[in-house]
Amino acid sequence: MENLLKHHQTLKLTPFLPALSALIYSQQELLSHPKGNILKYTMALQNLPLISFNFPNYSHNVDRKRVGIGTKDEISDSVEKQIRTNLMELAPWRKGPFELFGIEIDSEWQSWMKWNRFIDKITPLKNRRILDIGSSNGYYMFRMAAQNPKMILGLEPQYAFYFQYLALQKYLNIENVFCLPVTFDELPLMNHYFDTVFCMGVLYHRKSPIDMLKKINELMRSGGELILENLIIESNEDICLFPEERYAKMRNIFFIPSLKVLESWLKRTGFGNIKCLDISRTEPEEQRKTSWIQTESLTDFLDPENPSKTVEGYPAPVRAILSAQAI
Repeated sequence: MENLLKHHQTLKLTPFLPALSALIYSQQELLSHPKGNILKYTMALQNLPLISFNFPNYSHNVDRKRVGIGTKDEISDSVEKQIRTNLMELAPWRKGPFELFGIEIDSEWQSWMKWNRFIDKITPLKNRRILDIGSSNGYYMFRMAAQNPKMILGLEPQYAFYFQYLALQKYLNIENVFCLPVTFDELPLMNHYFDTVFCMGVLYHRKSPIDMLKKINELMRSGGELILENLIIESNEDICLFPEERYAKMRNIFFIPSLKVLESWLKRTGFGNIKCLDISRTEPEEQRKTSWIQTESLTDFLDPENPSKTVEGYPAPVRAILSAQAI
């Protein structure tokens, strides 16, 4: 976290330095006295061995699917076991896949599938200041880094995923990628700072999506680009689903709009040049149970007799990716 403050002049963060410093130091104080799951994650991170190796540029892209570094022949069998054991302590691994020194982390989501749906349709990321809201373990940030942005800041309040990010950065060591274990609401209002904002799989968790989109707009420079991915209801009408209790076994799902409603939200919060880049139904090839998550996954959330419905009887997950320009 503190690395972000060290680069405040280069990254032109000086106007926001007092608020950012207070936020970061409060988080450091919390993590300095770990207990419960945070202690477990801290120990797993500390027990990951340091490895010396040559670091060629952008070797963190193993292929078009996996992010990682190193090969199996660079480490001994005992080191391989030590790394694998401690990575497993950080489960569940939702986003990925990754490969570290031949160890394949088979994540729940095949995140490269979503990445490939939009990356060639958005403004190139070179020299841009990027915010990734709900960045999880950093998979998308590491993919973004290959395009040489000026900086990438992720926000990930769930400590399991934040410590996964720290574990990956221990080996990837990508200097212009940063992450804070805070919520979007805790981020200081960095007016007109970001060139590109990613908000993927977050908005439907918000009780007030309008308020969130307004703040996102305020964070962006005029002409900046928002990449928004969200659950939608397939309809040509101005409708929105508000689940009575759960959606796909999740309690924290609030508004699932039609595409028309989602576009209206963007227009009414100061965005223009709105484009739908992709609409895809979530399939088991993209989200599935693996030994790295040890929990339920997509097929457990769908009606076994009718997989076009969730177990609650709602339409099965369909996701849209939109781009929009801050005006």
